[in-house]
Amino acid sequence: MSTAMEPNHAKRRKTQHSREGARKALGAVASSGGLSKSRAFILEADELLEEISLDYGAALEGVDDLLRRIKGSIEAIEPRESLPVTVAASKLEKKHRIRVPFPEPRPAESSNYKVAFAQPAQFNVVGSYVSKTMVKTQKDHSVDMVVVMPAELFQEKDYLDMRYFYKRAYYLAIIAVALQKDFGSDADLSYEYLNGNALCPIFSLRPKLLKDTEAAKEKEAAGLLNYRIRIIPCSPDAVFPKTKLRLGAALLRKGKEEDAEPSPFYNSTLAAEGCFLPYLRLLRQAEKKCAAFKSACILGRVWLQQRGFGGDLSEGGFGNFEWAVLLALLLQGGDSSGHATLSGSLSSTQLFKAMIQFLSVTNFAEKPCVLGAGSADLDSAIELGPVIYDSSRQLNIAFKMNPGSAAQIHQHAKWTRTLLNDTTADQFTPSFILKSDLALQNFDLVARLNFNDEFNGAVNSDCRGKIWGFSDKVYKVLRAALADKELGERARLIHIQNPRYPQWSLTENPSFHNSPVLEIGILFDSVNMARTVDRGPAAGPTAEEKEECDRFRAFWDEKAELRRFERDTIRETVIWNSVSAFDLCEEIMRYVFRLHLRVGHVDDEVTFFGDSFSSLLPFKPTDTSIYYEAKKAFSVFERDIRDLEDLPLHVRNVSPICPELRHASAKPPSLTPSKSGPRPMEAVISFEASGKWPESLVAIQRTKVAFLLMIASLLEKSKPGKIKAYVGLDDAKSEAENLSFLDVVYDSGAAFRLRIHSDLEEILLERQVKDKSLEQHVRTRTTALLATFRRQYTHLPLHGQSISTSATRFPALSPTIRLLKHWFNVHKLAYHFSEEFIELVVLNVFRSPYPWDAPSSASTGLLRALLFLARWDWRSEPLIVDTGGDMPMADRHAIGTRLEAWRKIDPNMNHTVLFVATTHDASGIAYTTIDGHAKPSKVVAARMTALAKSACRLVKEEGVELDPRRLFVPSLKDYDVLIKLNSKLTKSILKTYTTDDPVDGGGDSTGRSKFKNLDERTGQDALPLAQHPTETLLKQLNEVYAGPLVFFHGAAEDATIGAIWNPLMQKRGFRVNLPTSYRPVGKANDEDEGEEEEEDEEKDVVEVNREAIVAEIARIGADLIESIDVKRL
Repeated sequence: MSTAMEPNHAKRRKTQHSREGARKALGAVASSGGLSKSRAFILEADELLEEISLDYGAALEGVDDLLRRIKGSIEAIEPRESLPVTVAASKLEKKHRIRVPFPEPRPAESSNYKVAFAQPAQFNVVGSYVSKTMVKTQKDHSVDMVVVMPAELFQEKDYLDMRYFYKRAYYLAIIAVALQKDFGSDADLSYEYLNGNALCPIFSLRPKLLKDTEAAKEKEAAGLLNYRIRIIPCSPDAVFPKTKLRLGAALLRKGKEEDAEPSPFYNSTLAAEGCFLPYLRLLRQAEKKCAAFKSACILGRVWLQQRGFGGDLSEGGFGNFEWAVLLALLLQGGDSSGHATLSGSLSSTQLFKAMIQFLSVTNFAEKPCVLGAGSADLDSAIELGPVIYDSSRQLNIAFKMNPGSAAQIHQHAKWTRTLLNDTTADQFTPSFILKSDLALQNFDLVARLNFNDEFNGAVNSDCRGKIWGFSDKVYKVLRAALADKELGERARLIHIQNPRYPQWSLTENPSFHNSPVLEIGILFDSVNMARTVDRGPAAGPTAEEKEECDRFRAFWDEKAELRRFERDTIRETVIWNSVSAFDLCEEIMRYVFRLHLRVGHVDDEVTFFGDSFSSLLPFKPTDTSIYYEAKKAFSVFERDIRDLEDLPLHVRNVSPICPELRHASAKPPSLTPSKSGPRPMEAVISFEASGKWPESLVAIQRTKVAFLLMIASLLEKSKPGKIKAYVGLDDAKSEAENLSFLDVVYDSGAAFRLRIHSDLEEILLERQVKDKSLEQHVRTRTTALLATFRRQYTHLPLHGQSISTSATRFPALSPTIRLLKHWFNVHKLAYHFSEEFIELVVLNVFRSPYPWDAPSSASTGLLRALLFLARWDWRSEPLIVDTGGDMPMADRHAIGTRLEAWRKIDPNMNHTVLFVATTHDASGIAYTTIDGHAKPSKVVAARMTALAKSACRLVKEEGVELDPRRLFVPSLKDYDVLIKLNSKLTKSILKTYTTDDPVDGGGDSTGRSKFKNLDERTGQDALPLAQHPTETLLKQLNEVYAGPLVFFHGAAEDATIGAIWNPLMQKRGFRVNLPTSYRPVGKANDEDEGEEEEEDEEKDVVEVNREAIVAEIARIGADLIESIDVKRL
């Protein structure tokens, strides 16, 4: 029997990126007409099995010889006479200085039963080594040898009061004495608990590795593993009557027998001691019956270890052994009639899917799962813990599990089943490659509860240990407080991580190195967790209602109160003071801990993690209402436009296209008058089809200006004094582009920016693109204009609808988008990425959340979005966001084919870098190509990936103690040039008034009176600006110096612009029309430049004049730039 080990992360990543055989097979099939996801899953799983399987001869070289030597040493031990247990232990410790690893409580000095040693009845190697189901990705590789103690050592009543386990511990200590004598110099020897079970100490022998020797280096290069041998004493099969070991029996008696409590854990541990060999035979039979059994067990091992499950008590108590036994029972006789549930002809992937299906529909903590013939009555046993009962061997396989781990594995299986049923998703990577056991990525709230001996009152008498007993009590209290179905479940999952017992020396007693800590993870129900009022049972006159009210008041104590609700119903009620979901959960947990566990009175006893993310970008409870108020204001604006009667055309649509109107802006919309002027929310208006539009792009733009002037005039007349409208001009490069917009400002402070959509404009642009009589540069420019037009008037309105709908469906979507945008801003990446791209990344995490469910908090949403960015291979994989939820597979294949075509046409990715397709935009470039240029460039996209990987690495290393602020610390040392802006002047420029003359500096206060009553701007409202001053400066700098410099900037309020020199622009030969400012540096031969001229002909060599460029930037920025810090030239 072996435990599931933690994965070796470095090797796991290697596995992920080296599946060349599978990739070639997939490519061949895909090129012949497409490949289904289920077929791809099978091919990739087969390749995974091939890669992670061990070469046992090379990896575990010498194991068999070592096992034979150990067996010989144990067989050579002389029998020991029968002595009282305390006397025998004392003599052994004095003579050999080896402790007998008695379980707690240790035998009393007055104990009169005796212990002895005799030759083992049998030796057997069991576990993964025998079944050949080890994998390379295990953190630790162990080979298990069971030593069957002879039946004559035990008496009929030894199953009572831990007598068996005392004799077992003494037997193990005798073996330890012999093995220390024979192997003490060649191996590291220690005790440890079998699967964390304090009743079952075992002996561990790990061969010492020779350091700095040629032989050791050769073995390491050959893949030799640092394995260990575990010696496990066990009882003969049926040494104790099975009927005496039933789950509800009370075998630990402290006083009168009738007062003893049931001891299911003790009973199952004792029953399991005699089941090593029966289960070995069961697994052998399953291997013979089903050829794919081993492979299915390996797939199950990987699936479990990627989610943090294992056979150890601290890992949930469900590992590779439990998976294999459960699968074997389903193959041989899973139902009550004894007939097999699964066919032996199934493949490994089919067996894996069948197991996932079984785990997803069976919650072992809610209903007993009985396997095999027979009808054991276990309904009462379910109250004692999860039950997977093997009728043939009369053992509860799930005795190491607790209700929390049973619920967790059930939940993970449901998520994986959803994944395997999703024919459009990548089923393989989330199932086997993606690591999904980090607490901050799994849970919305993580708490640490310190354990000490003062909590003994919470411990039961089942010999599971003080920590287990306290953990069980904590789970029951939290489940009643947070997962009560009658109140409305606040938490979908409650997980408690118990500390792992360490190994200990043969000369010491077991102990924790540090004070043990319970780690509690809560997965929110995003709808119910923010509820501030819990409505309990109705206060009615019947006895049943009174009993329910009594139970409610007994649990909530002083918090419970009677309140009257609608229809004059009076209910027991609990009112909470906090507002946010995290604060509510923390308040509830602290209250029930103090009330029922008497802990938490000191802040150090309970520590909460996960809420620090919200402090980075404060999420006020009013933010959601502000977004809804913005939508209401837009509805008023739309109605005001539709009510205009003198418009020559009827309004068809007024569509929002800005983040503020889809709950996705980093800052909430401003709906009140501001000193810095209004921030208009953008929208587009389209009219009914009409033949009155001129068939000229230039004339259409002029007509739009006249149309906007008319709308402005009509709006101001319709609501005099309440609306002010201003027509502004866009920074257009040609007359064929959109020239104008309309800013509408309400007296309440809400402002909107309107542009006009003309269907004829798109038709004319399409004609020019297809007109081969035009010059190529004209068609290229028209293609860029057409893409910009479609993005502005087609894609953005549809994108806004998708995000708005999803924000309603997923409450955590909006705050997650805001946090990720803040991350892009802080790291000065926002300038290179459209806001729509960032929103689609987050939306993808919510719509394709595998291997989890959709995030229910901003913190988990952000960390999973960063994980996606870190893992996304954008060079070869498109990001496909099914915004409608109904994208056909044919469209997905077409998008992948389109990306392959782009990479062939543009292998250096100069024009298309990121490929992001949605249901409404299959082109893939609507949100990543702006004005014909890739946004971002390949360099910036690589920096995004590097920063996301660094963030994920930090999350993994720091764990729950992560300070989220470290994820948002920009690294300025990477930039060659830092341009620091004058924030004071920027704010002054934002205050622009109708009386300001742009030629004189606009909002500059120079020449203005210092007295407000003499200032002509006093009492005026500031105008909305066409563009933020910083954005205008950046746009100008990028147009002029995009060749030698790459600029980085965050939000508009960011006061520092970073820049790096383009390393590709090196010294070169002089020629006419160089792309930027150069200076001569000497002479060079033409052959150095790769030109085919005479060898002796020399020409001037020039290099980028970086000093002059920096000086020109300072001149362009003028007073807006405060200083320029040049780190590298």
